Amino acid sequence: MSAPTAAAEGATPEQALQDFAGKWRARWPEWSVAEVFVPRAQRGAAVAWAALQQELTDAAWGGSDALPGEAKLGWWMEELKGWREGRRRHPLGLALQRQDAPWLALAAALPGLRDSRERPGDRTEAFDGLLPLAQACAAIDAALFDPIPGQLPEAAVPAIQSSLLETRLLLQGDPAVPLSVVARAMARPGEGAAAEWSRELLAQWPERFGATVPRRLWTALAHTRLQRGDAARPLSPWTALLAAWRGARN
Repeated sequence: MSAPTAAAEGATPEQALQDFAGKWRARWPEWSVAEVFVPRAQRGAAVAWAALQQELTDAAWGGSDALPGEAKLGWWMEELKGWREGRRRHPLGLALQRQDAPWLALAAALPGLRDSRERPGDRTEAFDGLLPLAQACAAIDAALFDPIPGQLPEAAVPAIQSSLLETRLLLQGDPAVPLSVVARAMARPGEGAAAEWSRELLAQWPERFGATVPRRLWTALAHTRLQRGDAARPLSPWTALLAAWRGARN
């Protein structure tokens, strides 16, 4: 399976890069407000890196058939290995491939992301299954952006795990909910398993939202959406601005 390329889309590499960035912006329109807290020189890389993470999580958890996503993640494993060797095929590589970041660690974490499609047994399994990916993302954050003084990359891992689980809930709904939470929701009829899982995610959400400004902003927006009861619903501009301001100061 091949991922979309500039040639396949009949666009220049730069146009194709903007198309993938636009897919992410369409899901997170709040970024047009939040990005003011990111240094201008880092905004292009921030959007490209966010778009890459979306491509990976969409492949893992999107759609009713797992096979296309598994094939796409396999393609990305090879693509990321190529980035370390000076090769790129995907348009997002135009903004990211030459960055000195641990892309091989991200490639190594993708089998775990692929396997995470199965419903976890409980909260611990849900978080542990995404630990390698969260660690790789934290290391890439630190390589791409200026770490906040006094914050080690490892400090961002719990927030990234929480954000990933919020993304999975957005993409899958009830199938993302651990079996233990489903059983608890069935024993106590009410809003349903997804709402129960949302509350559990919020209850354990870490106080520190990340070790770089972009990660803190992404985490703050995801956390605020979840607080407002709908992981898929964009925030109003004023709510997004307040969430981003708090995230940047976190």
